[in-house]
Amino acid sequence: MTKATPKRWTTRMLLSWMNDAFTQKGIDSPRLCAELLLSHVLGCERLRLYMDVDRPASEIERTTLRDLVQRAINHEPVQYLTSEAWFFGMQLRVDRRVLIPRPSTETIVEAVLHHCKSRPGFGGKTGEGVLIADVCTGSGCIALALAKHLPGARVVATDISHDALEVARANAERLNLSDRIEFLEGDLLKPLGDHAKAGHAKSLDFLVSNPPYIPDDEWEAVEPNVKDHEPTLALRGGMDGLALVRPLLNEAPQLVKPEGLVLVEVAASRAAEALGIAKKAPRVAHADIMQDSDGLDRVVRQTLGG
Repeated sequence: MTKATPKRWTTRMLLSWMNDAFTQKGIDSPRLCAELLLSHVLGCERLRLYMDVDRPASEIERTTLRDLVQRAINHEPVQYLTSEAWFFGMQLRVDRRVLIPRPSTETIVEAVLHHCKSRPGFGGKTGEGVLIADVCTGSGCIALALAKHLPGARVVATDISHDALEVARANAERLNLSDRIEFLEGDLLKPLGDHAKAGHAKSLDFLVSNPPYIPDDEWEAVEPNVKDHEPTLALRGGMDGLALVRPLLNEAPQLVKPEGLVLVEVAASRAAEALGIAKKAPRVAHADIMQDSDGLDRVVRQTLGG
């Protein structure tokens, strides 16, 4: 009787196995999750997986992958499992200390870039001389994207979480943007006020923010991969989801120069109410709602008057 030959698990087989497992368990984007986990374990780009589909995985690679797959099936976000997330074409490091960047937030970056290019006095394509504040910066995704695409701009990024700022600073270093972004710790707009008192009194051209905004009555319906793993401090926005949105929309316009913008991400279910607050704030010439890539009301935009 001959000894059985161990099964030879190739890249193709592993992708198929993971895709089936994730689909069966109702995991979103099962094929993408499979690609992200396998490319992480093998230490290669996702495209490389399909250039070498018959590559056999070692026993150590298979063991590591099995552990990650089980954690993903238990709704642990793939971005935390791989310590990587993509935002506006940038690869960022993320962990449980920060919210995972979403494509919906890219709406804010696009709005700032468009304003710089289309309005005189806002630095043009390079954002020359522009000053931007990113409040509740988290991983630093918005601040980093703006610093990268507006090389003439200066960015101040704030967060109440010391841990989140550690992640954001590390991302800035990895992307060689540390000299362009100043990170400040504190609650909402207070660090900006302290910054101004210290002699940095120039009015902002833009103030942007993705604050916590999930209302209490929507919390139970939040997906387990979000609710059970991402930082609650970065998610929950109080009873009506506007606990932080309201002071931002009311007070931020005082810090922004005429024709500048305040851009605040909000819950789609509270967008109309947030817009009402935005329109009544001092110095606001116009306020409207911008939709994200999914067609949902997502960003309240205030355009400042004189």
